[in-house]
Amino acid sequence: MDAVKNRDDLLSIKEEYLRRQKSYRRQVLVCGGAGCISSNCGEVRDALIKSVSTYKLDDEVKVMVTGCMGTCAMGPVILVEPEGIFYTKMNPEKAEDVVARHLLKDEVCEEYTYFDEDEGVHVPRMEDIPFFKGQVRVALRNCGHMEYASLEAYISRDGYGALARALSEMTPAQVVEEMKAAGLRGRGGAGFPTGVKWEAGMKAVSEDGRKFMVCNADEGDPGAFMDRSILEGDPHSIIEGMMLGGYAIGASKGYVYVRAEYPIAVERLGNAIDQARKAGILGENVMGSGFSFDLEIRIGAGAFVCGEETSLLASIEGKRGEPRQKPPFPFEKGLFESPTIINNVETLANAAPIILNGSQWYRGFGTEKSAGTKVFALAGDIVNAGIIEVPMGTILGDIIYKIGGGIIGGKKFKAIQSGGPSGGCLTKTHLNTPVDYESLSSLGAIMGSGGLIVMNEDTCMVDTARYFMDFICDESCGKCLPCRNGTRRMLEILERITEGKGQPEDLELLEELAGTIQQTAMCGLGQTAPNPVLSTL
Repeated sequence: MDAVKNRDDLLSIKEEYLRRQKSYRRQVLVCGGAGCISSNCGEVRDALIKSVSTYKLDDEVKVMVTGCMGTCAMGPVILVEPEGIFYTKMNPEKAEDVVARHLLKDEVCEEYTYFDEDEGVHVPRMEDIPFFKGQVRVALRNCGHMEYASLEAYISRDGYGALARALSEMTPAQVVEEMKAAGLRGRGGAGFPTGVKWEAGMKAVSEDGRKFMVCNADEGDPGAFMDRSILEGDPHSIIEGMMLGGYAIGASKGYVYVRAEYPIAVERLGNAIDQARKAGILGENVMGSGFSFDLEIRIGAGAFVCGEETSLLASIEGKRGEPRQKPPFPFEKGLFESPTIINNVETLANAAPIILNGSQWYRGFGTEKSAGTKVFALAGDIVNAGIIEVPMGTILGDIIYKIGGGIIGGKKFKAIQSGGPSGGCLTKTHLNTPVDYESLSSLGAIMGSGGLIVMNEDTCMVDTARYFMDFICDESCGKCLPCRNGTRRMLEILERITEGKGQPEDLELLEELAGTIQQTAMCGLGQTAPNPVLSTL
């Protein structure tokens, strides 16, 4: 591909790619998300390619590997376009059958399609499946619908169009104002307004002239895999989001901090960065605008505390990942003592659609105070475990029963852990709660980064609290005494209770310890560590 010099070049690439795609009668999209990889989607892809060749359909059918389609519990899955037929739990033999019947003879293999257990029928078309019907995809707009490894495929879906628009038509201040008007709040858990954060970065004065954009991809919550899915399925959207942020705040360098447990995400993002550099999208004088920006990946060693922004910056600098007191805040003095803006993966994935479509379009989703959509990872005792994206304010019960398909084995719902180790549990009395920042915090839970762990009637809540406290104790950096010692004492009490040696006064002591830790711990990890215990109490 030739170097991209302007918006016209992007348009030419888009038209050429779509022309090639239309030359095929059908496209077969194979889910290449981590869940499907673990269930051998590679064998399914190979079987499809071999069978397509055997039946001499190479000029009519294109087999592509995409990012996560969302239905992790049903993998490997494939999607046949343009009909939109969705096949689940595939294997090489089924794949060969799909080629022989569907692709060759136009006969849908209904027995391999999604089975709706409530209705007792197969639902062949993806758009008719309840799991997908309740979703609105903005951050996940490309995941599962394009070749994750193709820059041309990303451009064909208006990729880098927002960057081209910003560089040619907008000043940095106008980009910031658009983000502020959109009402996008940080999807990493804190919910701080993204536009306000970018404005602080834009106005910050750098003593050495340097500013930095940092992407926090250190997703460490148990049961959370939202950022991973975006990085694996749509890496260019993160590059574009970081470039928009860099343009807005005046940064010429960015870092993506990814945990080492995400090797597939690291590989795919690295390849996307190389593609963008070769196309002249990353680097000096981007699209002739005078704006220069480049990216590097930094791999973390897996410390949960490095999800906290000051710990993350210390780790990028090669120091021990420990938090520091604020102020100064990172936007004033962050990476290498220079102004730094940190956003998480999902936040950055929303940036390009906002700049491309406008803030009012984005405001059309969600609620007044919680605009847009939110990506969640459904895990635990739920039928449709996987990745979803819904408008802010969606009712919790709809997420669990309409999209999630209810509890495995028809058991009763007991609780859902929202927000990971820093979050809290919601019970059946909260099923009518709108899922947004204000509603969840009023109930003692938090949105967090978006992990939702569903528990059935057999779950012991003391064991649940002990599990999360054990996780917190392991992940505490030990820098401050309340987190280092306080969480250890709470864990000892919980272990004593699970062994049948608990005393009534233990509950009061747990609450007293929790209150002290919340008020005196140094960083967000310690301050929110008691939340699972308090909410399960």
